[in-house]
Amino acid sequence: MSANPTTTASTDLSVLPADNTAYGTKEYWQQRYRQEESSTFDWFKTYKQLEPLLSKHIGSKNARILMLGCGNSTLSGDMYDDGYHNIVNVDYSDVVIDQMRRRSQQHQPKMSWEVMDVRALSLDDGSIDVAIDKGTLDALMCDKGDVWEPSAELCKNVAGEVNEVDRVLAPGGKFIWITFGQPHFRKRHLERPTWELKVEKLNDGGFDYFIYVVTKKK
Repeated sequence: MSANPTTTASTDLSVLPADNTAYGTKEYWQQRYRQEESSTFDWFKTYKQLEPLLSKHIGSKNARILMLGCGNSTLSGDMYDDGYHNIVNVDYSDVVIDQMRRRSQQHQPKMSWEVMDVRALSLDDGSIDVAIDKGTLDALMCDKGDVWEPSAELCKNVAGEVNEVDRVLAPGGKFIWITFGQPHFRKRHLERPTWELKVEKLNDGGFDYFIYVVTKKK
């Protein structure tokens, strides 16, 4: 991943990797979450900044929402407090899932926290109304290769998540990906015959964020 995250806690520089490709490894995140046990960290945007966009695309607060690679972000907790109570948070780090489950169990009792790899979701076909990715696909895209010609391994990992999202989304469901990645680098990974893709842009002090909104065809 790149610099320019939005943080909700001070970040210990010791958790930053010497090589960005570490962002794509489970080992890195397990160690980082152990060091950040009482912290929160948000890549890109907070719920307050994203609320108008999410409200527009999610619609009903009764929607079943899947948070892909939830980490220790404040996003799902803030959404829960705003009335979205049907949220399934998944991450392949058992360390962070345990931390977040313990933090939320008293004041957000309906929140679900599950250890899952986004490339192999233990969820039923068509069981999700909205899937949200804020930084997880970007982590899978950290590669030393050419951004114009991504490696076969990178494409395989990204396709693993995108194909799983396609499988678990209900007809009419939406996949919302929040990223700094420009369309000429990212759209190729999202093209599927089963859905329609639109791109929106947010500007933050001269830095552009892109919101990819995929709607599964009915």
